[in-house]
Amino acid sequence: MTEGMPRAAGRPRKPRTRGRLIFRLVLVAVLMGAVGFGLYTFQNFKTVMIGQFIAKMAPPPAPVAAVQATLKNMPRYLEGIGTLQASRQVTVAPEVAGRVTAIMFEAGQKVNAGDPLVQIYDAPDRADLANFQAQERLAQVNLGRARTLAAKEFGSKQAEDQAQMALDQAHAGIARTNAVIVQKLVRAPFAGELGIRQVNLGQYLNPGNPIATLTDLDTMFVDFTLPEQASAELKVGQTVDLAIDAFPGRTFVGKLTTVEPQIDPQTRAIKVEATIPNPDHALRPGMFASAKVVLPPQKDVVTVPETAVEYTPYGTSVYIVKEVGKDAKGEPKYIASQSFVKLGERRNGDVAVLSGLKAGELVASSGQLKIINNAPVRLSREGLLKQPASPPRD
Repeated sequence: MTEGMPRAAGRPRKPRTRGRLIFRLVLVAVLMGAVGFGLYTFQNFKTVMIGQFIAKMAPPPAPVAAVQATLKNMPRYLEGIGTLQASRQVTVAPEVAGRVTAIMFEAGQKVNAGDPLVQIYDAPDRADLANFQAQERLAQVNLGRARTLAAKEFGSKQAEDQAQMALDQAHAGIARTNAVIVQKLVRAPFAGELGIRQVNLGQYLNPGNPIATLTDLDTMFVDFTLPEQASAELKVGQTVDLAIDAFPGRTFVGKLTTVEPQIDPQTRAIKVEATIPNPDHALRPGMFASAKVVLPPQKDVVTVPETAVEYTPYGTSVYIVKEVGKDAKGEPKYIASQSFVKLGERRNGDVAVLSGLKAGELVASSGQLKIINNAPVRLSREGLLKQPASPPRD
């Protein structure tokens, strides 16, 4: 029938029934369910396939170097920074005033105790000495005559006493003048090494004017401080190891000789002094030194190389390497598990582990940056960080 034309009069329209509507709704629901099931099945299949693909692309076990945690005696030290001082060091200076008439040393010269260094003009003093010596001779003659006369009762006791007094005054004058003459010849008070000359010929010196420094370099002192908590372990006679920046790799050994009884109330530190032999005169006053007082070692402590310790904002940890079976070729398989540890002393490239690790456990000593916790690893020594032959000084 052409659209828009009226229906024929002899053919009435069929009425819509409820059953046909329900059938159509059910059919639509079935079709939508089938489509949804298909989408779900496809999505699940895609997820499984992606997981299998990623599993096949898993990275190989990370190569690590591993060492066993061992029991060692860990050295212990009390460490401080100090300054070297000479056991004896003075600025040589005259005790009396006068003009320099002779200089008998060179800058940097080594001298013995009593060696003459500078002569100050002493001619007037020597003239006074000759005068007092003449008075001494006259007084001796007068005293002898007075005693003879007194013995024969021709002279008085008073005359004898006056003659004795004159002799004593002459002796005193001689002694005083000799002392002044000795003072005007400046000598080295002890054996040592002279510094830069600070006097010139003909210069007028006042008492105390510097001539040169004199230093005894055979023995050195090092003064340093330690926290007050260390006082209980400090004892005179303990060995002190000294490291000087000017002599890398060399250790100077001395003894603790002084422990200051009083603790500094401001810094809460205790002052100590060690004596260091210096036979080759390598050490010089004013040098900075790293001093370590040697204490009894800590017995049987678990230690690992410092390279095995990982420092993070969350704490310090090590990776314990554990065997978890065999692979298809019969080779052992390993995993690395992170364990947080508490550390103690660090010495000579080793660090003490106080908790979190047992002796005999295998720990990764290099390659930790590639490790994921509980991930497989393989033991290797190729291309990994090596322990330095000479660990850096603490």
